[in-house]
Amino acid sequence: MTYRTVKQLADVQIPEELFTGQWQNRPSVLDEYKTYLDDRWAEGRSNAWKLWEEIVPLGYRGSYQRVRAYLQEKRTSPRTVTARAPSPRSVAGRILRRPENLTEIEQLRLKAIRAHCPELDALTRHVRSFAIMLADRKGECLPEWLVAGIDRDRDAVIAGLTLPWNSGVVEEHVNRIKMLKRQMFGRAGFDLLRKRVLLA
Repeated sequence: MTYRTVKQLADVQIPEELFTGQWQNRPSVLDEYKTYLDDRWAEGRSNAWKLWEEIVPLGYRGSYQRVRAYLQEKRTSPRTVTARAPSPRSVAGRILRRPENLTEIEQLRLKAIRAHCPELDALTRHVRSFAIMLADRKGECLPEWLVAGIDRDRDAVIAGLTLPWNSGVVEEHVNRIKMLKRQMFGRAGFDLLRKRVLLA
């Protein structure tokens, strides 16, 4: 331990200062539940023990002390302490997945996001209604979804949403042929490519 480190430790005023530095931005087991805690805090719920008891059934496996420290920081910080904003990828994942496949905490986080962003709320409604149309094969509902550029393919798209057949098998073969061609760095003639497709 260097003199500088000893001096830094000796100069701290409060215990929390010991934890600043290299560990400060590490992921925490509490991160996933901070949005929930923030919402409860905004509702006037500030009892750390009660909030810890609320998030344990949601899957939280961390300690009560971690919850208490997070809420204590909210109480004493001159600036508002809030959870980190979720990544666009995680938000898109929650919107695109079936609601019944989301965990309770994921549903709560998506609910909070939708409450704070009307555009994402509208997008979630559109995506879910489109998913229902796909799952239930309600091709007749497609005209409501048509936008410029799709109109010329209307009949084909309606058939795809209505009929039980699809071109998945053909697409699989096309992708396999493209993969074989890429493996030969685009230098394969038709005869060699044909032979590899037949032998594959």
